[in-house]
Amino acid sequence: MTLRGLLVDYGGVLTSDVFASFDAFCAREGLPPGTVRDLFRDDPTARSLLGGLEDGTLPDAGFEAGFADLLGVPPEGLIERLLGATTADVAMLDFVRAARGRGIRTGLISNSWGSQRYDRILLDELFDGVVISGEVGVRKPDPAIYVLGAAAIGLPPQECVYVDDLPGNLKPARALGMTTVRHRAPRETLEILAACLP
Repeated sequence: MTLRGLLVDYGGVLTSDVFASFDAFCAREGLPPGTVRDLFRDDPTARSLLGGLEDGTLPDAGFEAGFADLLGVPPEGLIERLLGATTADVAMLDFVRAARGRGIRTGLISNSWGSQRYDRILLDELFDGVVISGEVGVRKPDPAIYVLGAAAIGLPPQECVYVDDLPGNLKPARALGMTTVRHRAPRETLEILAACLP
């Protein structure tokens, strides 16, 4: 089947590595490398806080207070401090922009860390459809968010390729019939996308 849609994650795909930003935060705060990653992976309280932040049931301030307590750091501006070392990936942004320009339907499927982190003007420029977890009340890897993403660009999942940096977020998309690409480095991802999109 011809692929006519490109769906992408935000943090870690259209930006630099989020986990590198977490470690930069740890270095600034005097915490061991990997502290943030390990809490999100292994600590039930941290996972619950993250889930609430991403599905919109926990306000930003609630997440910041709870997660700061786990880390032993001040809560003020914690989300910005955690993500502050991320930068836009210009090559990926340019590819999405060019794909849309040649008629590929483009969409965003993002687990949100507060809606204020998105440049809405840029999103309007890049995407035909935008699905942000905190706005729709469902987060990856729930299959429902991928269905919403495909619907937002007016295509069946089978006609879409989905790009994410986390393997666990790719499995449900693949089960729905999407072609999936794990993003590790822009050059590798762009080569794969160039080969599978018309």
